[in-house]
Amino acid sequence: MRKSILLLSFLLVISLGKVVADEGMWLPILVQRLNYTDMQKAGLQLTAEEIYSVNHSSLKDAIVGLSNGPTPSGYFCTGEIVSDQGLIFTNHHCGYDAIQKHSTVEHDYLTDGFWAANLSEELPNPELSVSFLVRMEDVTDSVLAVVNDTMDVQERAAAIRKKTAELRKNNSDNGRYNVVVKSFFEGNEYYLFIYEVFTDVRLVGAPPSSVGKFGGDTDNWMWPRHTGDFSIFRVYCAPDGKPADYSPDNVPLQPKHHLPVSLDGVKKDDFTMIWGFPGNTDRYLTSFGVDFNLNNQYPAIIELLGRKLDAWKSFMEADTKVKIQYASKHASMANTWKYLIGQTRGLKRLNVKEKKEFLENDFTQWAAGDEQRSQRYGTVLADLQNGYSQMAATIRPMLYTNLAGLGGAEIIGYALEFASLRELLNPISKKDLPKDKEMAAKALQERQEKLAATIKNLREGVQEQFKDYYAPADQKVMAVLFDAYAHEMPFELQAEAFVAMLAKKGGNTEALAAEVFNNSIFASPEKVNAFLDKPNLKALEKDPALRLADSFMGKAMEAAGGFRTAQASLATAKRLFLEGLRKMQANKVFYPDANSTMRMTYGSVQDYYPADAIHYDYISTAKGILEKEDPTNDEFIVPPYLKELIEKQDFGPYADDNGKLIVCFLSTNDITGGNSGSPIINGKGELIGLAFDGNWEAMSGDIAFEPALQRTINVDVRYVLFIIDKYAGATRLIDELTIHKSEPKPIRIEKI
Repeated sequence: MRKSILLLSFLLVISLGKVVADEGMWLPILVQRLNYTDMQKAGLQLTAEEIYSVNHSSLKDAIVGLSNGPTPSGYFCTGEIVSDQGLIFTNHHCGYDAIQKHSTVEHDYLTDGFWAANLSEELPNPELSVSFLVRMEDVTDSVLAVVNDTMDVQERAAAIRKKTAELRKNNSDNGRYNVVVKSFFEGNEYYLFIYEVFTDVRLVGAPPSSVGKFGGDTDNWMWPRHTGDFSIFRVYCAPDGKPADYSPDNVPLQPKHHLPVSLDGVKKDDFTMIWGFPGNTDRYLTSFGVDFNLNNQYPAIIELLGRKLDAWKSFMEADTKVKIQYASKHASMANTWKYLIGQTRGLKRLNVKEKKEFLENDFTQWAAGDEQRSQRYGTVLADLQNGYSQMAATIRPMLYTNLAGLGGAEIIGYALEFASLRELLNPISKKDLPKDKEMAAKALQERQEKLAATIKNLREGVQEQFKDYYAPADQKVMAVLFDAYAHEMPFELQAEAFVAMLAKKGGNTEALAAEVFNNSIFASPEKVNAFLDKPNLKALEKDPALRLADSFMGKAMEAAGGFRTAQASLATAKRLFLEGLRKMQANKVFYPDANSTMRMTYGSVQDYYPADAIHYDYISTAKGILEKEDPTNDEFIVPPYLKELIEKQDFGPYADDNGKLIVCFLSTNDITGGNSGSPIINGKGELIGLAFDGNWEAMSGDIAFEPALQRTINVDVRYVLFIIDKYAGATRLIDELTIHKSEPKPIRIEKI
């Protein structure tokens, strides 16, 4: 993902014959004004109303954001409605956590797959929700009316918080809708989003990981790809069609719109658009920010995540139960780890810092060319440089304290959950009680009730804590991360309890980890429940895991304070830089960075040239699955029946015109994390695939768009249907879809 010298400033359209490679993640409400004409020229056959409408059903009504909880402000993935009974397609890796939670050694849905035979077999997921966008609105004038240039950062933020809270309340229809107000262009614009959230979302189907995760971490971010990265859910509602928590009485949702599915496939230069909820980009980041990421932030994260992944992996390979327990956690962390490695490589290889410096030089000259501009923007870049220097001084202590300490071994974070219980167990002194006896008695009674409620809540959380937990693996994580903390964290900044406890073990972090796990009440469910049966203050005060947690928390608060101060100093400078940049290039069309709001990106099906003398085709086929097969490697195992179907070329109606089964294809659409599961749609508004990854050569794309290299990797919807129908035999799901297939064109033979 992406770009060249002036990437930070404007919409760049690359015209190479029929090639459409538009940089930008566009707000649907603005498509008619900014993009519609270009999209028509590129192959769009829908009206503007069919794309986005508040009063009529449109494409937006078939797009959902996946999240946890009833009032999300962001989404970890995207899904699309593909039937009039609320059926949802998304990626396998988006559904991975839900699949893992339903898996056991006896019913290993991760390994074997899962296909509900009917509605009654579809599995509920209490934490999962989907959000439909009702409408969006530009509220910039309303929000910015409450601020002025005399306010400092804190005053400005407080005024905006108050105003956005008012907007959320006034537009929620008494709590019916989840209302979110988001900042755009670093606080220069604000938009309001109204969502209807459904919390009864059930797992319908998922291929085995040997299909849905084929290629594993090795192929992640790579092309060519042969992954059937999809899973299927269904959204349910109350009988009256309104959102409702899980109930056996709920019924499948009848959506406003669902996407028809095309069997026509793709060819080079075909128009494509992707809808979804991209999470975060930083396209307007300055060279100072790039330098900060490369030299201060990314190296520490890569180092610590790599150690943790290695520790988990050794136990996962040795025990099937542990493999299931840690599958989701490992997959998510491995994705982040490889992403940061790839982005580091891309930023350096594409000289992103240097390219941004060119733009900053232009900005400096522009600001100096006018007295008013000089007064407003003359120090902006210097302020940015200073702010990042301050952040650089605090980021390493913050990362090591959080990733190796508080967020390292899970036992540390779990111990911290008992801090409130410790406070309640601490005897209250008479001087802290009301003098009136009745009021004092009431206060003591309330404290006892709060204590009982806290114990009850902690006891209810024991099963959840230990369901996907293996103490020996966590002990190994503690040892390797404490080793990194001891060697990489300046001694004077290390947590006091850690220093003291490590000294007693002669500096041996493995011995320290063993000491903690042998003596902590948080190391097993049996110990925790025994403690909760007879809770006492002394046991908590001497517990080694809680002592470490307290000490790490103190250091984390210190580091975070300095980091937040530096961030605050950057806020004004970032806002003014982007304000000035848009004025400097007033004739350019700017798009906002991704921020987990609904966006649309359009492009085309394309191949690419990653390096000299290397060409990558725009499709991959089932033949490549067999070429990659390795029965000795879990990442490349091919299920026997799938292998049989491929060898017999038994592809049914899902083969292309040449009899080949297309697995994945490439497009030039501009996506990022959060777009996983997004529908890739043709010019007719039909589903042709699911976006699930970006390519290795463009890993810098969240910061710098590179049109020649940036590609989205999509699983072809025909491969999805092939797996559902021919491999799994789940024909009831095929029958539920609206499937379109163009009539074959007659071949004209001219006589010579």
